[in-house]
Amino acid sequence: MPKAIWRDVVLAESDHTEIVEGNHYFPLDSINREYFKESDTRSTCPWKGVASYFTIEANGQVNKDAAWYYPSPKLAAKNITGHVAFWRGVRIEA
Repeated sequence: MPKAIWRDVVLAESDHTEIVEGNHYFPLDSINREYFKESDTRSTCPWKGVASYFTIEANGQVNKDAAWYYPSPKLAAKNITGHVAFWRGVRIEA
């Protein structure tokens, strides 16, 4: 089962990830919300739409904007609606 891990903390775990451009997108209901703080950061992908971010806080450390999701993805990316992906040192283990 894929897991997203940072600083020895399991941030998300699910058998139902969507893989897009090499990134595992985890269902939002599979994340451990206690480690996630909403961010004001936004970015735009030409085919997925506008991404929102979470900052991760775990074991006294902060990883700014280390997770992202598309609240209203474009039609081509509808499969990642309600999913979150990771970067900035968060490792994915299968």
